[in-house]
Amino acid sequence: MLMPTITTTHAIQDQSKEPNLTRNLPILHLECSVSITFAYTSNRNSPSALHKLTSDLRATIAPDCVTTFNDLKLNKKYKFIIFKLTDDYKEIVVEEASSEGDWEVFREKLLQAESKNMKTGKVTKGPRYAVYDFNYDLAAGEGSRSKITFIAWSPDDAGIQPKMVYASSKDALKRALNGLAVEFQGNDTDDIEYQSVLTKVSKGLASS
Repeated sequence: MLMPTITTTHAIQDQSKEPNLTRNLPILHLECSVSITFAYTSNRNSPSALHKLTSDLRATIAPDCVTTFNDLKLNKKYKFIIFKLTDDYKEIVVEEASSEGDWEVFREKLLQAESKNMKTGKVTKGPRYAVYDFNYDLAAGEGSRSKITFIAWSPDDAGIQPKMVYASSKDALKRALNGLAVEFQGNDTDDIEYQSVLTKVSKGLASS
């Protein structure tokens, strides 16, 4: 909220030499300068309040998120990992880690993900984070590639509250997972179709 502060300065000069003020009113020359300064009162739109709001939305990261990721990256124990926020939105945890190599199985798990609004209890489609060890062959016959891919899944029909918390906590999780090669965000079913993802991950260099 903008609250104006008004400062005035006056310079008054009596131009009348008439000593009897009851007979002739003096002519007054008035100079008035007004300066207005606007100051922000403390409210939720101020920079400090917005910073606090964003900070309050960030979740912590459970230790097994990193250890499970390292099992995928270093030991090839898993093909994909799906991460979720706990119901109180305080912590990011591993929802599932799997060695299943079928992309459609993985994709369906994202499509079926749900989240609950803490205030209303309403359950809607839910965002998720995921890591997938994506393999593909180069079109020119130059061999195969493997890229560990980070996916921020945030469907358009997810609730506003979970989408905000997932968005604000994403960068912290990415920093904790050292070794990500590719990142993209998916908002609808087409974004996580296999061919669409293959093009993103390979930058169009993969064989069809």
